Amino acid sequence: MQKVILIDDEAAGRTLIREYLELYPNLIVVGEANNGVDAVQLINEFRPDLIFLDVQMPGLSGFDVLKYLDEIPQIIFSTAYDQYALQAFEVHAVDYLLKPYTRARFAQAILRVTNSRMGNLQKLQPLAESLLTTATFPEKILVQTGNRLITVAVSSILRIEAEGDYATLVTTTGRHLSNYGISALETRLNPQQFLRVHRSDMINLHYVQEIQKYPSSYDVIMQNGDVVRVSRSYMDKIKGLTY
Repeated sequence: MQKVILIDDEAAGRTLIREYLELYPNLIVVGEANNGVDAVQLINEFRPDLIFLDVQMPGLSGFDVLKYLDEIPQIIFSTAYDQYALQAFEVHAVDYLLKPYTRARFAQAILRVTNSRMGNLQKLQPLAESLLTTATFPEKILVQTGNRLITVAVSSILRIEAEGDYATLVTTTGRHLSNYGISALETRLNPQQFLRVHRSDMINLHYVQEIQKYPSSYDVIMQNGDVVRVSRSYMDKIKGLTY
């Protein structure tokens, strides 16, 4: 039996990994964390064999978490951001899962874990080879309006608002209710275009007019005049776009 800990600030991300792990009864999830501080405490307490680690999280980033561990377990990074892949392999991660990933891609990561334990894992390949499958994102989606399904171009979505278990798509032509929640949509849309800035809001960077900076917060002004507040736990994502 191998002990596993899941670390992701989104419950949907942890749920997906749990689902995929059902095919591997020897990998037992002994804990979960949704922020870096709790992650450090859990890992040092349970000393897992394997962790699935997000990068951008409240408290501490995934890389910061590693600095505070008594022992470094095997690491599979699971994130929507490809720009950290090379840094991940510098800390000897076994694999780097780029969201959204398939069950088949997940299986490849688990195989790497197995091979690594057996001493058969060769030197990890460069970024282009290590990301074994390139994520593809939809250009159009279907949403329900009454008893009809209509097509919405993803490029026309200005932002997305959480509506309980669902989400409202604010587009250039109107508002549409999606059957998916905001966390599920975040894993299905291109993270280079759509940025989560609040538990209840995600923005399309192509439609940002300006960002107003305050001592402890940001307001994103969209081209249609909407003002979206950036919550404290997501401020690092805005800072990461600043050059």
